Amino acid sequence: MAPWVLGVKDGRWTVLQLVEALGFSLENTDPRMRGRGIQLLSQVLLQCYSLLQEKEELKGLGANFTFGFIQVMDGEKDPRNLLVAFQIVHDLIAKDYALGPFVEELFEVTSCYFPVDFTPPPNDPHGIQREDLILSLRAVLASTTQFAEFLLPLLIEKLDSELQSAKLDSLQTLTACCAIYGQKELQEFLPSLWSSLRREVFQTASEKIETECLAALRALSACLSRSVLSSDSEDLLDSFLSSILQDCRHHLCEPDMKLVWPSAKLLQAAAGASLRTYHRITHSVLPLLLEQYTKHTQSSQRRTILEMLLGFLELQQKWGHVEEDESTLLSLQGPVCSVVFSALLDPSVQLQLVGIKALTVLGSLQGFLSSSDLELVVDHLIRLALHEEDSQSSEAAMEAAGSLAPTYPKVFSGHMVPRLEKELQSEREESYHKRHSLQQRCLQALAAVSTHTSIMKETVPILLRHLQKVQKGTEAKNTQDMISVCQSLHRVALQCQQDAEGCWYFHQTVVPCLLAMAVQAAMPESTHTLPGKALLEEEVLAAMIPVISAATTHLSPELAAQSVSHVVPLFLDGDVSFLPQNSFPCSFQPFGDGECLEAQRRLVALLMAFVCSLPRDVAIPQQEWLLRELLALSCSCNCPFTATTAAKCFAGLVNKHPAGQHLDEILQLAVNKMEPSLAEGPRRTQALTLLLWVTKALVLRYHPLSSCLTDKLLDLLGDTELGPATADGFSLLMAESPDVLHKGCHADVRIMFRQRFFTDNVPKLVRGFHGAGPDVKANYLKGLSHVLNHLPKPVLVTELPTLLSLLLEALSCSDRVVQLSTLSCLHPLLLEAPQIMSLHVDTLVTKFLNLTSSPTMAVRIAALRCAHALTSLPTTVLLPYKGRVIRALAKPLDDKKRLVRKEAVAARGEWFLLGSPGR
Repeated sequence: MAPWVLGVKDGRWTVLQLVEALGFSLENTDPRMRGRGIQLLSQVLLQCYSLLQEKEELKGLGANFTFGFIQVMDGEKDPRNLLVAFQIVHDLIAKDYALGPFVEELFEVTSCYFPVDFTPPPNDPHGIQREDLILSLRAVLASTTQFAEFLLPLLIEKLDSELQSAKLDSLQTLTACCAIYGQKELQEFLPSLWSSLRREVFQTASEKIETECLAALRALSACLSRSVLSSDSEDLLDSFLSSILQDCRHHLCEPDMKLVWPSAKLLQAAAGASLRTYHRITHSVLPLLLEQYTKHTQSSQRRTILEMLLGFLELQQKWGHVEEDESTLLSLQGPVCSVVFSALLDPSVQLQLVGIKALTVLGSLQGFLSSSDLELVVDHLIRLALHEEDSQSSEAAMEAAGSLAPTYPKVFSGHMVPRLEKELQSEREESYHKRHSLQQRCLQALAAVSTHTSIMKETVPILLRHLQKVQKGTEAKNTQDMISVCQSLHRVALQCQQDAEGCWYFHQTVVPCLLAMAVQAAMPESTHTLPGKALLEEEVLAAMIPVISAATTHLSPELAAQSVSHVVPLFLDGDVSFLPQNSFPCSFQPFGDGECLEAQRRLVALLMAFVCSLPRDVAIPQQEWLLRELLALSCSCNCPFTATTAAKCFAGLVNKHPAGQHLDEILQLAVNKMEPSLAEGPRRTQALTLLLWVTKALVLRYHPLSSCLTDKLLDLLGDTELGPATADGFSLLMAESPDVLHKGCHADVRIMFRQRFFTDNVPKLVRGFHGAGPDVKANYLKGLSHVLNHLPKPVLVTELPTLLSLLLEALSCSDRVVQLSTLSCLHPLLLEAPQIMSLHVDTLVTKFLNLTSSPTMAVRIAALRCAHALTSLPTTVLLPYKGRVIRALAKPLDDKKRLVRKEAVAARGEWFLLGSPGR
């Protein structure tokens, strides 16, 4: 063999010469002789494969090679070989091999596999799926126009069959072919293709087939639109669209409206193919729809017609600005606006919602709405947003205002914002509830419309003035009013994050104002009236946190550095000079000692929102001092809210702190603070909270100390006092935190931290459970269930065999949190690992049915969902339990809670169907 290899390698021999020289062996009838020839050729190709050049793919043989390949491929059944064969055919066509007179033979030898009917055997080591063969064959069939005369009749034949998979494959192949076909290839088959597509859309019950039919019709129309017309050729597109209009248009006028939607979808599919098809279809259809809307008086019928009109309006968006003399829509501007505005005045909420969508689309069409139309649009949106009783219409109107405001900022600034402000400030003689509801909607609408920087610069001061007014008020429900303003400010902050100018304006306007109001409220009571203290309540501070965080996360490093140079000195030095209202009766010392400063210490929550949202590369002034103050406050403060926010702030800074000596020193200081407090004393709970947050901060960034701190938590599971809280803390470690330590606030979060935590600590949890006393075993189960509940399901499935017995034991635990967490773990496993779960079906059935009688509603619902999911296990395994389960599920049908009854009906229905034919 060596001479042959060397000869091919150094270019003295070509592969073709080698094959010719081996011809006697390769064609020999003696299997042993033929085998040796094949083996020699294979070994040469194996060693010389990388050296083969384009000149070796055999083009010189011309059509003879194509014919020879057809003979070799004919009758092939092995899916591995078929994938290779399909790729070769594709290459033959793509690389312009001579097919000669063998085009039809090449088509036949490949199309005989269409549609692909292949089910991979169980445990197939090659991993070839049916979809692989489908896509590979489709690439061949749709690779050349030379196949068109043979392929299109085949596709029509399969479309007319009863086999759903064949219909789908045919439609997808037709769509692929339209990318390269032209009028020449399609002309003969257009009537049959349209007939088949129309029939399927009119008659099919399959959403998939309908979707693919519409995609194919769109592709056909686009294909015909692309074809360049010669002066003497027939306009196939026009005749094709005429057929569609002739068969569909009249259904839009039928009183019973049975075929309205199928017809509308076909018309919209054709109209969406090109600008030319859009003009042709809409010229015929839009006037008819407007006429039908006026003709029908029922809201439900009008809604259907307006939804069809909306579909055509949305297609207009696709083509952008259209010249007036070309657009049917522009010529119908008056009637279209009249129909849409009438829908907004209709008492039917569903018709209103469609009208609001249509209004949004019309507003997006450049130049369509006149200035008077736009004023009327604003009037309608204000009315719906503020005064429409149904919240769906109100919310939709606000969303529409937000969508249109960037296109017409002057209109919304000049007409909507002043009217919203006036309504917000009005002091009508109304019940508190009615006035409060109107104010809530005004606040929401002001936020919704703030989608343009110029508008936002008007609405933000209005919101802040209202917050200051509420703070000075005397009504008992100021807390909820403040929360509502903060929620609106948060929405504005999120909307302006991507605009650098708007983001900085919001930050430098809102953050100092909120801090000033909070500092004012935190001054001693003797200098401030009691209602202002509502700003210091946990719920209000919690609502301010996301506002400050969202206003900070997207700042540029330069602007963030400018801001942090003011905010940190405010808390460490009491420097209030940058606050808008900086005349306070006494100093601001949130880290000072004394009970009189307790209110000021609560504002550490706002410091946390700011510093923990800064980009990682922004230097924090006096950071080491700040960390020490936060550490001391988290361990010494008697207020749980303040201690927790201090611990979270400390953890957020530690997570981003660069590795090195300074970090090691502060972490050692933290450990030295926590250990004695955890051992004994009145502040064990504060120490545990700090330990949990610091552990989370280090687990997220894979810090070496994280394993040591996690071991401390594992030890505390055996503590009778702190064990339950520690177990709940494992949820904190694994879950996404809303305000700190997440990627949105630039925390250092490694992508696989949950899997790593699972691998390192679940074996320890299991050992701890087996070695624990009966009074603390539940703590280990709760901790384990929290870890598993946040683990990616594919990872959990692989570990299931070793953990399932423990999970089943957890279901017997009396702790409802353990029960809920375990049920939520088991539910997806029943669907994703039925074979493993079926081994424990007796235990699962018993425990799920027992928990359907739990005193806790959430547990009953979760148990019923699991009982429902049991039906995904093999039927033969479940049949012995069918009667028992159906009887047991009769009881929750009478549960006093509607949600429980709903789950019981669904679960019992599936068990009734178990073993039925066709299931």
